[in-house]
Amino acid sequence: MRPTSTDVNASEPAAAPRPGRRDRWAGHREQRRQELIAAAVQALLRHGPQVDMDQVAATAGVSKPVLYRYFADKAQLWLAVSEVVAARVVDTIAPAIERVREERALVEATIDAYLGVVESEPTLYRFLMNQAGHPGIHQVVAGTSRQVAAGLARVIGDRLRALGLDAGPAEPWAYGLVGFVQAVGDWWTTHGQPIRRAALTDYLTTLLWSGIEGVRRGADLPHELARAHERIDR
Repeated sequence: MRPTSTDVNASEPAAAPRPGRRDRWAGHREQRRQELIAAAVQALLRHGPQVDMDQVAATAGVSKPVLYRYFADKAQLWLAVSEVVAARVVDTIAPAIERVREERALVEATIDAYLGVVESEPTLYRFLMNQAGHPGIHQVVAGTSRQVAAGLARVIGDRLRALGLDAGPAEPWAYGLVGFVQAVGDWWTTHGQPIRRAALTDYLTTLLWSGIEGVRRGADLPHELARAHERIDR
């Protein structure tokens, strides 16, 4: 006796969700998550670094339980916000570095781009720096510094090789420049930007370039001596 259609359906496993539906749901969830992160950024700008989850929820127009569906706790939300802020830093600085073709202008462009981020979004920058003690956010800040320094090192290395110089100093110079400007940026924003950005950029460029140019001249010296010896031998 053949089983009825009802029996057959009962013995079959439940149909799995279609891949297209899963993808749409995942895409919708990620879009909603990004909207909540954007609302957290707006709440941060409105209320300052001490903003709480109630204020974020109010800005997003949702209840706190809705926030907790997407973020396990406040720390996870702030980590997501820090990733957005860090991406803005990289997106601003990286193109400025790539456009420059002169050595001194490269230093100046890097400094100016970094200070430009601090000047345009001081609240977000202070938030990122103030939260840097949190393990996850510390990793974001450190990763951002490494990303900027790596791009800068590549460009500096190319410039040094084009001049016929050893590219070995490129990486330590790049990391040193990023750390130096980051420290000054912290001081600048903490003290309410007491010096105009253009003036501060010029001060720092002069200081850093004088050191780099001195090393560069020292590196050129053996080549000049070699040429002098060649002329004497002739």
